[in-house]
Amino acid sequence: MQASATIPRTRLSGFYLFYFAFLGALVPYWSLYLQSFGFGPELIGVLMGMLHATRIIAPSLWGWLADRSGRRMRIVRLGSLAAWLVFALIFWADRALYIALVTLAFSFFWNAILPQFEVVTLRYLGEDKHDYSRIRVWGSIGFIASVSATGYLMELVHIRMLPWVLLALLVLIWLNTLVVHQRQERVAESEVQAGQAFLPLLRRPQVLAFFAVCFLIQFGHGPYYSFFSPMLEQLDYTRGVIGMLWSLGVLAEVVLFIYMRRVLQRWSLRHIMLVSLWLSVLRWVVTALLPAYILPLVLAQLLHAASFGSLHIAGIALVQHYFPTYAQGRGQALFSSLGFGAGGLLGSVVAGLIWQQGGGLPAFLVSALACLVAIVLTSVWIYPEKVQQNSA
Repeated sequence: MQASATIPRTRLSGFYLFYFAFLGALVPYWSLYLQSFGFGPELIGVLMGMLHATRIIAPSLWGWLADRSGRRMRIVRLGSLAAWLVFALIFWADRALYIALVTLAFSFFWNAILPQFEVVTLRYLGEDKHDYSRIRVWGSIGFIASVSATGYLMELVHIRMLPWVLLALLVLIWLNTLVVHQRQERVAESEVQAGQAFLPLLRRPQVLAFFAVCFLIQFGHGPYYSFFSPMLEQLDYTRGVIGMLWSLGVLAEVVLFIYMRRVLQRWSLRHIMLVSLWLSVLRWVVTALLPAYILPLVLAQLLHAASFGSLHIAGIALVQHYFPTYAQGRGQALFSSLGFGAGGLLGSVVAGLIWQQGGGLPAFLVSALACLVAIVLTSVWIYPEKVQQNSA
């Protein structure tokens, strides 16, 4: 096991802090920003989906380059620099087409950096993968601080000021990448030749089922990421309360990450996934049926620890299990592409179409249905050994 003194925990944690602080300012409030232009639910769903669209291609492309070159941090730095430079064009975008183009362009770079930074972090941790949650928890802390502060700030200033907050956070992400260095990766010829065997790894039924489950999980989050805030505003919740509800969900995630090491030592990944998926079904059903009542909504938000937190940790562990070292960059990229990318894009677009016709009730019930399908796939195909115990 690698000595903990050689792991730059503060610098690694700083990246997650700023990266997810950006998400905390973007995801809950970007739909409100788009709404300020007079766009309807269908168009907002498509524009929110643009944030996910480039995740289908960008992580896999950059993951392939990183696996071939081994220069992951150079790719991360380039991507984070290009992301804030391109995003600055949003100040001149006041039509749907221009907003869509800027969103696609900046997210092509922004969506490429996290999967490769995840690999850098895991390489530093070596065999002690349990410590991942202790570093990743700073992302949740950043999200909470950002979503709360941005919510109250948007009550004091016009929502059109939101891009300034986002631009500042993108610059902080880039600055943090400048002080993180990766462990030396030697790309041996044998690994390059072995890399040609990536498709056989991908075609295994359990791997295909795993990525299908990742897709369905993020598809189910589509209505939440795109329309949860507008729904609450229509129900007369203030933006400060909306921010508090978003923060509450991620606070539950923080608590989970603190104790995740014990959870991983006690339970199998299969068990964690099945329990989390059933709790996800409960979350979306409660959100669909009782959004006007604060106590059930608080309960639903606390279940974010399951619907995102534990499922994300289990997904990271399964990528490490299913893909050998030479293919982990591409495996991690596919985890992002098929889940957050394809799943998030289709989830947002479908949510917009359903919301236009029937509102939040049918949209969130479709989310619950997606999780039920994921439960079936997990029950049939996801049978890993307790890999988190094997790597302890």
